[in-house]
Amino acid sequence: MQDLNYNESKQRGTSDFPIDYYYIDRMHPRYEMPFHWHIGYELLYIRKGKFLISLNGEQHLLETGTICFIMDGVLHGGIPEDCVYDCVVFNMELLRHRNFQDDIFLQRIVHHQLYVLPVLSRDQVPDYTELTQLLMRLFSILKNRKKGYQLYATGILRYFFSIIENKELYVSDSFTGTYGFRRTEQLKAALDMIETSYQNTLSLEDLSKAAGLSAKYFCQFFRKLTGKTPIDYLNFFRIGKACFQIAEGDDSLLDISLNCGFTDYSYFIRVFKKYKGVSPRKYMLSCRKDN
Repeated sequence: MQDLNYNESKQRGTSDFPIDYYYIDRMHPRYEMPFHWHIGYELLYIRKGKFLISLNGEQHLLETGTICFIMDGVLHGGIPEDCVYDCVVFNMELLRHRNFQDDIFLQRIVHHQLYVLPVLSRDQVPDYTELTQLLMRLFSILKNRKKGYQLYATGILRYFFSIIENKELYVSDSFTGTYGFRRTEQLKAALDMIETSYQNTLSLEDLSKAAGLSAKYFCQFFRKLTGKTPIDYLNFFRIGKACFQIAEGDDSLLDISLNCGFTDYSYFIRVFKKYKGVSPRKYMLSCRKDN
């Protein structure tokens, strides 16, 4: 199981094939997507249910059968509702043929001269079934990874972008979001502190200082963008990390709680139940049963 907590500098997949695939259901540690960003591009496909996603502060409700395309550097996170979805994160350089005519469209996307529409649905896309069938084939290939899957997956992604170009599913203006570039970067600074220091004691003052804002304004701004207070979000993030440690390691629950920044074990149990709906022990037993 891979951690979906990516940041701007993390390479996707392997150095020779930079693409990652995830299948996310309720039991996945990152079922509720934490806010993050990365240098890669991301495709989400909603198999079932609904997903309320925020892209640079703009909220979009993704329903069954909807595709979401996320550009590089976009701050995003979301809340699923009885949802199952696929996620592919990839490096655009994987698809480019720099010295040939077919690279022009991809080049304009990489240089932020064009922006793929962030939400693609059946109502707005001609031949939408072809697009979704294409993605289902991609997910199957990346999941099974049979010999030659790299060429097959790369071809499907190039085909995907050929449809985007042909149907003109893009705009020339940036999706800057509700709060604009500056505020998004300030929030990223606070999220980066949570990412790197969640094991340590962090206060509202620490996070607001990282963002360069007063504690009062930062708390209001953070809640408007994420739906959580900074401290609630910190605890949510820590529980996500704890889930990965429970699923992949053999440390005791007490050690895991300490590793994730909880100094009070009883409090860890309460917060875990709040976000996962079960106790840490029941979650651990469920993970072992699935494995």
